[in-house]
Amino acid sequence: MVKPYNIKGSKKEQVASMFNNIAQHYDFLNHFLSFGIDKCWRRKAIKEVGKINPKKIIDIATGTGDLAFAALRLKPESIAGIDISEEMLAIAKQKLDKRQTSASIHFEKGDSENISFPDNTFDAATVAFGVRNFEDLDKGLSEINRVLRKGGKLVVLEFSKPRNYLFNKLYRFYSFKIIPFFGKLFSKDDRAYKYLPESVNAFPDGERFLEHMSNVGFNNLTFKPLTFGIATLYTGIKA
Repeated sequence: MVKPYNIKGSKKEQVASMFNNIAQHYDFLNHFLSFGIDKCWRRKAIKEVGKINPKKIIDIATGTGDLAFAALRLKPESIAGIDISEEMLAIAKQKLDKRQTSASIHFEKGDSENISFPDNTFDAATVAFGVRNFEDLDKGLSEINRVLRKGGKLVVLEFSKPRNYLFNKLYRFYSFKIIPFFGKLFSKDDRAYKYLPESVNAFPDGERFLEHMSNVGFNNLTFKPLTFGIATLYTGIKA
């Protein structure tokens, strides 16, 4: 299991600590290091969610809330964003205050492997760049399945490994050399942006991730590589 820091403690604890450390620089680095493409990926994810016209949405590992805010365009009755990092949530709440939206959207501290909401609460669930940070992937996916109603949709956006040999070489150089350099320069956290490519490299992407989704009760599974496979969009329906 890949952890952010080479210290004692659970992956969950270390992930929370890491995001607390980098929260103030997270949005800037996301957009800067992806050349803004992450915004396009989120739009594609929300387009998938919109296909079922959900009334209630939960955004898991919501971070600073970018995907939750993007879901507002679907005009749902409510959106709940949960995350284990209090500092990331603080920024999401600041964004919400500035928006002064009348929509029912709220953020709260929450664990993807122990979601506080009752069974069959939501029509759709989203996770953007968060499932690879789950300490127990199957437990996290099982919890998401539990809080979805029958026929509810899960949409996952996650980094992946490009399959093209030459592009993969370029991508690995950028991920393991360039990203950690700028990540440390701006965030001052030496490990956070080294953990990023390490966690992507260890993540069971593509068909292997669909197997995990299937094992916990999702069907109608799809995955679509984005931008030469740098990221992948996964969808599934609760059976």
